[in-house]
Amino acid sequence: MNSIELGINFFGNESNKKSKLNRIEILKNNINNFKIFLVIAGTNTSQIPGISAAGINAKSRKITALADAEFMLKGASKDHKYKLPLLNAGVTPALISHVCSKLINVFPVIVPIGIGVKPYFNHLVVEDKDLGPSNCLSTGKSMPKERVINLYERGLAIGKSSRQPILISESVPGGTTTAQAVMEAFGLKVSNLVGSSLFKAPRELKSKVVQKGLLNANFKTDFDSFDVVASVGDPFQAFSMGLLIGARIAKQPVILSGGSQMLAVILLALEFLDSKNKDNFFQDVFIATTSWLVKDNSLNVLLNLINEKYHVNLLGLASPLNFKSSINQELRDYEIGHVKEGVGAGGISILAFLNGFKNHEIISLCQQNLEMMKGLGQISLEKDC
Repeated sequence: MNSIELGINFFGNESNKKSKLNRIEILKNNINNFKIFLVIAGTNTSQIPGISAAGINAKSRKITALADAEFMLKGASKDHKYKLPLLNAGVTPALISHVCSKLINVFPVIVPIGIGVKPYFNHLVVEDKDLGPSNCLSTGKSMPKERVINLYERGLAIGKSSRQPILISESVPGGTTTAQAVMEAFGLKVSNLVGSSLFKAPRELKSKVVQKGLLNANFKTDFDSFDVVASVGDPFQAFSMGLLIGARIAKQPVILSGGSQMLAVILLALEFLDSKNKDNFFQDVFIATTSWLVKDNSLNVLLNLINEKYHVNLLGLASPLNFKSSINQELRDYEIGHVKEGVGAGGISILAFLNGFKNHEIISLCQQNLEMMKGLGQISLEKDC
């Protein structure tokens, strides 16, 4: 059975079936060897009312990334420290990522940046925790450029030292808005394409925030990727850009598991690299996401804008995972457009499918873990927020 028959959908400029299957073979040949990085990062952009569904209010969004990382590592647990924020609908995609990472027996590396606290669980230290979240992008001064370069160089060193393929995932409340800002800084018109964790993307709000940030940034003609992240980006982007470039220098395949936030990292790397190296550099780079995020085709259009602008041929993969038969409303909410993606759910579930696990098996385990987390009080009540 080939991968296309498994239900994995492709998007981007790749149209040749043989080419698609050859690319998937790269993943299958490395299926049990991926190192998963979950980058949890903070930006005060998330504190704007209505900007994100990653928590029902601004206070809860401050702990969303920590709670996602804890759940991805430990699953439903009576010993949890962080309550998963109450959502208006659905449930954290960390549930999917936890279940699928356990199925394929992979233990993620958590990278906290700008969270403001030192997590009690195992994690990779890349900067001083006291640096805290980046400023709201609307200021046009998200971070000092020195911090951006330090995060990039730390990611670069880790990527260059890698002896195995890597998967980059994220939990960054407010991150789709910083992603939009990065893309628009480089001239892409994406205000109607960048997704959101919300059922109905707050496009007008996001555009106002982005335009204010770009105006305040006041870019000169010779700005670069570091300038853009320092002005309107977030810490995740700085570190992940370095991690991606470093891993490719080490000739390792890379899965960027997510949506527009991962495309922003791709864009930053494309702007940074010498033009003659771009196509070969991205030959073994994959964008992987969920079917719920590609349903309206905007991510496909967004990826092709990047392909056309930089003359590359990036390939996107969408997981066949669906919750149509789930008995839980929180999971069926994904089918009607809530939450959609995050914490590497798309890419990690694709690895589970390529390992031979079936949709009904993943649904069953998600349902079990969901009932357990509810029974243990691991999801916050509104009054807890």
